[in-house]
Amino acid sequence: MASQNKLKILNDPIYGFITIPSQLIFNLIEHSYFQRLRRISQMGLSYLVYPGAHHTRFHHALGCVHLMQKAISILRHKGVEISEAEAEALQITILLHDIGHGPFSHAMEHSIVEGIDHESISLLFMEEINAEFNQSLTLALQIFKGTYEKKFLNQLVSSQLDMDRLDYLKRDSFYTGVAEGNINSERLITMLNVVNNQLVVEEKGIYSVEKFLVARRLMYWQVYLHKTSLVAEQLLIRVLKRAKELIEEGEKLNASTALIYFLNNKVTRDKFSAKTLEVFARLDDYDIVMAMKEWQQSNDFVLSNLCKMIINRELLKVKIKKKKPSTEKLQKHLSQTKSQYGLSEKEAAYFVFSGEIANLAYKREKDNINILHKNGKISDVAKVSDQLNLKALSKTVVKYYICYPKVKH
Repeated sequence: MASQNKLKILNDPIYGFITIPSQLIFNLIEHSYFQRLRRISQMGLSYLVYPGAHHTRFHHALGCVHLMQKAISILRHKGVEISEAEAEALQITILLHDIGHGPFSHAMEHSIVEGIDHESISLLFMEEINAEFNQSLTLALQIFKGTYEKKFLNQLVSSQLDMDRLDYLKRDSFYTGVAEGNINSERLITMLNVVNNQLVVEEKGIYSVEKFLVARRLMYWQVYLHKTSLVAEQLLIRVLKRAKELIEEGEKLNASTALIYFLNNKVTRDKFSAKTLEVFARLDDYDIVMAMKEWQQSNDFVLSNLCKMIINRELLKVKIKKKKPSTEKLQKHLSQTKSQYGLSEKEAAYFVFSGEIANLAYKREKDNINILHKNGKISDVAKVSDQLNLKALSKTVVKYYICYPKVKH
């Protein structure tokens, strides 16, 4: 039964009123798969650092639709041909681009499922919804997969200057209070154009692009790769790894049926069946938090303490350096942890570990941001920028972290 579209406008703290343009898009927002995004945090455990960062994937997806509406309107105004069907498909694609995210966003891609990313799960969800909605998402799916003839439509959804990035940088900056990420997304959208089926930015928008790339770099160091968020996410990955291990050893753990399914089964890309998708659709942040609250009481020292660390924000000590930590240093902390808590080498490794983080603001070799000059010439933003740091922004900076328990006196 078709539901009645009573809700035409939503109020967003960033853009003000967002209009829902069609019955189909309204029905997609109403769908339980999309409503689930209200229970998936946009920034994982970053609220442990920035208390305001409690916004969700739901907020973000609607913000992206709003920016896509602006982009369509600007491009049409400049004579770019976008049909009504393409405009609706674009808005559907950007609305559903994150629908495959698991609980706490990226952390789950390494623990709940193996070898399948959230984009692939988003595609499975979209195909499922397409079957349910009489194939009315077929064009949206072509744009999402990049197979549609108008390449620039896919670039609006997924590129180095897409509506996704334009929303999340501004939104995450707003909710964290980190002003460095506050880009002028509307100005950037006003500067967009299309030449030879490719998205370009008009020359006068070059400083806005520079600001956008610098903001991206700063937000990664200051927010997304913040050492406290980093250690919290690593602990969460280890909570689920330990839970899986204990279940394999025959221990019974209390958790929601959806979470138990993923703890009991090794879910890989080729084993992601329709049944798996249906269970995944029931899984959100609440399942994980509830499980961690329960598991604090576990008889297993490792699981119990990992959960307590996250729930009570008593995290491991974390140090980020430009050089890789030595094996001796890691071994020293492992030995200390083993003797302090009476653990085996394998158990201690849950609390002492190292890894690397990388920050790349602009990939020059893939899907460049192209600048359209007044004379019609097109060139890569890094070449025409008078800021030396744009060349630096296209180099990957790698740093190394080491985590270990704080010594209790």
